[in-house]
Amino acid sequence: MSELKVERKENMCGGEGHILIKHILGEKELNGKCGLYAEVTIEPGCSLGYHEHHNESETYYILRGEGDYNDNGVIRPVKAGDVTFTPDGKGHGMKNIGDTDLVFMALIIFD
Repeated sequence: MSELKVERKENMCGGEGHILIKHILGEKELNGKCGLYAEVTIEPGCSLGYHEHHNESETYYILRGEGDYNDNGVIRPVKAGDVTFTPDGKGHGMKNIGDTDLVFMALIIFD
């Protein structure tokens, strides 16, 4: 497998600052079954804006840090070891509320 691709996305989905997306699998490995398998880093003071998923679902597995997770308008705290799931037709967002990086695995599966 080749070197992992890292993207820096500014104001993703209307969020504050930027996020870093380290793609664990590329398009070939995802084989049309998944939209994303990546390690996402949100630095202190940054966020991933609220967005909805259509014809797909997304799961986050929090590796380190702490954040506020917007689950369809309900805000709840998340920390290392927590799992979130956003089904088809629903939305979510994430804000780093700590003073260290918030890092999580993100998996998008097509329905």
